[in-house]
Amino acid sequence: MNAPKPHPISSDAEQKMRETLGLQRDSYIAEGEVLAATRIDRIQRTIEVLVQNAEKISEAMNADFGCRPRQVNLMTDVTGSLENLKHAKKHLHKWMRHEKRPSMFPLGLLGGRSSIQYQPKGVVGVIAPWNFPLGMVFEPLAGVLAAGNRAMIKPSEFTPATSALIEEMMTSTFGPSEISVVTGGAQVGQAFSALPFDHMIFTGATSVARHIMAAASRNLVPVTLELGGKSPVVISDTANLAEAMERIMVGKMLNAGQVCIAPDYVMLPEHKLDEAVSIAKDVVARMYPTLLANEQYTAMVNERHYERMQRNLTDANERGIQTISINPANEDFSDNPTQKVPPTLILNPDDEALCMTDEIFGPLLPLKTYTQFEDTISYINTHPRPLAAYYFGKHDAEEHRFLTGTTSGGACVNDVMFHMLQKDLPFGGVGPSGMGAYHGIEGFKTFSHAKSVYKQPGKIPVTKLAGFMPPYGDASEKSIKQKVKL
Repeated sequence: MNAPKPHPISSDAEQKMRETLGLQRDSYIAEGEVLAATRIDRIQRTIEVLVQNAEKISEAMNADFGCRPRQVNLMTDVTGSLENLKHAKKHLHKWMRHEKRPSMFPLGLLGGRSSIQYQPKGVVGVIAPWNFPLGMVFEPLAGVLAAGNRAMIKPSEFTPATSALIEEMMTSTFGPSEISVVTGGAQVGQAFSALPFDHMIFTGATSVARHIMAAASRNLVPVTLELGGKSPVVISDTANLAEAMERIMVGKMLNAGQVCIAPDYVMLPEHKLDEAVSIAKDVVARMYPTLLANEQYTAMVNERHYERMQRNLTDANERGIQTISINPANEDFSDNPTQKVPPTLILNPDDEALCMTDEIFGPLLPLKTYTQFEDTISYINTHPRPLAAYYFGKHDAEEHRFLTGTTSGGACVNDVMFHMLQKDLPFGGVGPSGMGAYHGIEGFKTFSHAKSVYKQPGKIPVTKLAGFMPPYGDASEKSIKQKVKL
């Protein structure tokens, strides 16, 4: 979704969104308690429509990108969504149980009972990005439905074929009072984000998130933001360099680097730079012997993002920074209708270089060298907190220092990005890389209201015994003395 523009959306379109929101909220209130069977039914219907349309989904995403591998489409967006939905379905009964909590003394002894009961919030707005245009709708939707909510979905305008298919699938599977899909450009997105939802989740750029929060704040809508940032990789001198570079390049080249948790830059010992470059070349050549006509190498989603990669490279060249384009078949990229960008290493860029100031979100990878391990910690901590951070090495003290000395949304040791695949681990950012989390029980809790419930026993005059009932006297003084002490 683009940053909001000042041009107003048509009043008819905005009114229709508000009517849909009202329809969903009225239906939710009329339903009353959202039973586990109802939630499981909605999750199951979602699973079925994804399974039935898996190949059509892949075809739509390939059309939107110009070239996006079928295997990537199915392994990331489709299976990633299905795994989250099935996980929620499997564990739903356990998640819905009331949580018992101790009651304060002496109320517990007198029969008082405290608990947390998880209640649906109502209607949740889901704003999805273009890089995983289906997965970033349905992965959070698993938690939304498990928590018993209705949903309004705004998919990305940058992937129109996928967005249209999402609308078609959900319209054929759910009535508008359960789930609805709103398509359109930035103006629609701006109006959508201003609706008085009961919760909203946005996945996308930090710059746009500021507008989302501002719009949500006018209605005091709680938000979950899954953003991005420059996720660092630190390679220890103790690491197996060949193994580390292979795993880094596999992660970096997935979706041509158009992944919010892709390795954004690598820090490695100075004396290992040349070897790392050589390994990266070999790894890319094994994965992608050719690039331009290779259906397994993803294109940039559109001209805007292709040009953004070119600006990064032009800036590096103008600064005299060495760049190494990995082009195994020495292909001529001047004839490049699908706007692919070859994997490119950028060696020791300065901090003012464009590739070190903005999230890259493409197949460019800066390699920065260090002499002392502690320098990597200092460097990471002087920059905005990233969505992910990665450490490669076999040094327990370094690993501990990395995990406790830096703050990121998530982290991996000796691999990249695999923390997101763990359905029982919360996924989300911190600070500029986001707030809140989803996946697993954390997703269920994110989209639920944790209601505190205290049950007072009958017949026992608890307020009088505790000294809360006037006229205040000995019982009051005794209660105060019991608590006002070291």
